[in-house]
Amino acid sequence: MNLKPLGSRVLVEPIEVEEITAGGIVLPETAKEKPQKGKVLSVGPGDRDEDGDRIALDVKKGDVVLFAKYGGTEIKVDGKKLLILRESDLLAIVED
Repeated sequence: MNLKPLGSRVLVEPIEVEEITAGGIVLPETAKEKPQKGKVLSVGPGDRDEDGDRIALDVKKGDVVLFAKYGGTEIKVDGKKLLILRESDLLAIVED
């Protein structure tokens, strides 16, 4: 299934944190922190300004981003948890 976000929204696949601590303890699903880092899978065309022109987004497909912990809407597609976030919910682009 291909999803194309609308407006200034982006589709992000959260990057899960390690499930085992440094001491070897396996963390259950309920004890894990919500991920705040993810890979951008798709971006919308951007919002429109007063003249009706599109305002391009700062992120693009393939970027790794940090986002607000409880931001966006979680959806499931083909068994994967994905997030639809507004660009304003994104905090930073992770650069290598």
